[in-house]
Amino acid sequence: MLLWTSFLIAFSVLLPLINPIGSSLVFLGLVGDEPPKVFRSLARRIAINNIIFLAIIELLGAVILNFFGISLPIVQLSGGIVIAVMGWGLLSERSAGANTRDKEDECGTHDDNGIERLVDGIFYPFTFPITSGPGTLVGLLTLTAHISNRIPLQNILARAGIFLAVVVISVLCYFCYAYAPRITKAVPPSTAHGILRVIAFILLCIGIQIAWNGFSALLTPILKS
Repeated sequence: MLLWTSFLIAFSVLLPLINPIGSSLVFLGLVGDEPPKVFRSLARRIAINNIIFLAIIELLGAVILNFFGISLPIVQLSGGIVIAVMGWGLLSERSAGANTRDKEDECGTHDDNGIERLVDGIFYPFTFPITSGPGTLVGLLTLTAHISNRIPLQNILARAGIFLAVVVISVLCYFCYAYAPRITKAVPPSTAHGILRVIAFILLCIGIQIAWNGFSALLTPILKS
């Protein structure tokens, strides 16, 4: 039960942040007019890289926080606020292409210099930041911090749920990237954006809940003193 609960929460948080369809629009713009086999090859490598990249962040999240001396309630409070703000931003966007433009801005490039540059860019910019940007890393660190105070067995199950969500979303990215030319023609951006708005509301609620958990943990010692 905990495995699937963790999976659903992580999936709801990471899906709008990674936004496979929106990212595929940026990916298509960078790759340009290439044969379908090039799209499939790049998509496979990016999906694998994304799984490895986010798995490392998930495993080392607690180590990173401990290194900087950041407590769990602080991460929950600040990370929850960031997630809630992201959810609100997605919820209030007027343009269906706004999230796509954000991905382009994070990437910092819009040109195409040939196949060699595409292969060299498997990690940067295709995996980071086009697929998993700074917002995704903040969301993942917040999720791992949110479960780090559980008993070992629960912690393992919760982390497995988060990793499963990463794998599922990366598989979605593979299909969106591999068939980007077809998908961008078949699915109107407004339809995709409408679906993301529903998920964005859930993201907003999750962010507020995580922030409240952190705030309550910080407030309890003060009230008891």
